[in-house]
Amino acid sequence: MCDPVSAVVAVVGALSYTQQKQAASQAADAQTRASETATANATKAADQADQANNRANGKQPDIAAMSSSNQMAAKGGVGGTMLTGPQGIDPKSLLLGKTTLLGS
Repeated sequence: MCDPVSAVVAVVGALSYTQQKQAASQAADAQTRASETATANATKAADQADQANNRANGKQPDIAAMSSSNQMAAKGGVGGTMLTGPQGIDPKSLLLGKTTLLGS
């Protein structure tokens, strides 16, 4: 038969091992949660910094240039628009700054 003291030592050892394993698991879970929280906070701070930078360096429309362009277009009269002009649509006025192989 087994010695009762040995059996008690074995049970206490098993319980101790189980408690250590649970403590390690809880510590790992806490570390994971802390890491996820830190990542979320860093992402939020980066987004806020980006928004602050965008607010500080906001682009403003050039109203004077738009007004001048509209005035020049108005001098051509109603027939000077691309849709109603007697000469039709100039293909060069439809380009967006670069040529592509699709239309060539």
